Amino acid sequence: MKTLRLLFIILPGFLLLFSCGNGPKSLKTGKVKDIDNNEYPTVILGNQEWMADNLKTTKYNDGTPITTVIEDEAWKSSTTGAYCWFKNDIVNKPTYGAYYNWHAVNTSKLCPTGWHVPSDKEWRVLTDFLGGDIVAGIEMKYESGWSNKGNGTNSSGFSALPYGYRSAKGPFSSQALSAYYWSSSESSPNAWYCVLFSKDGTAYKYYGNKESGFSVRCLKN
Repeated sequence: MKTLRLLFIILPGFLLLFSCGNGPKSLKTGKVKDIDNNEYPTVILGNQEWMADNLKTTKYNDGTPITTVIEDEAWKSSTTGAYCWFKNDIVNKPTYGAYYNWHAVNTSKLCPTGWHVPSDKEWRVLTDFLGGDIVAGIEMKYESGWSNKGNGTNSSGFSALPYGYRSAKGPFSSQALSAYYWSSSESSPNAWYCVLFSKDGTAYKYYGNKESGFSVRCLKN
């Protein structure tokens, strides 16, 4: 009888311990607004708080307008901060957010005050928290929208959707197949980024051309 009573006392503790280990990675959520008054959901993952949607601002956080670049040749040759909408149509703003070149990232004024574009190291902190590069992509990708059965679980709440990118030469590419996110880290003459593909669950880290147009997720300071 004593043994049975002891089991009733101890068992709930063990169940709580194991259930916590299998729970969602995102424990708290919030909101943040940019200088254009766009509002973004946020998610806390480990010791980091991330935007859970792509940046849409058309101004730096000091109020300076960011240059809109439409023509491919102008995009290709741009050496200062620039942004565009998917297919250069503002109707895509709510869904895709904006694509920014790295020159806009490098101003350190792209994110709302109190937030910043994450460094390559900070991206790695996120993917390590989610179990490492090989599996992090599955937890970051949204449950729908990815082609070739490439959807994720979105157990992190990061809600990555496959918006593709604008190439350094100007054309838009890889919608439904990939999600590209800038980091603030330079690898001269290039810059680091994080990319997810529909083909697998890996969160890849590469460096590439600064004139490329990628999505931006901001991280709280």
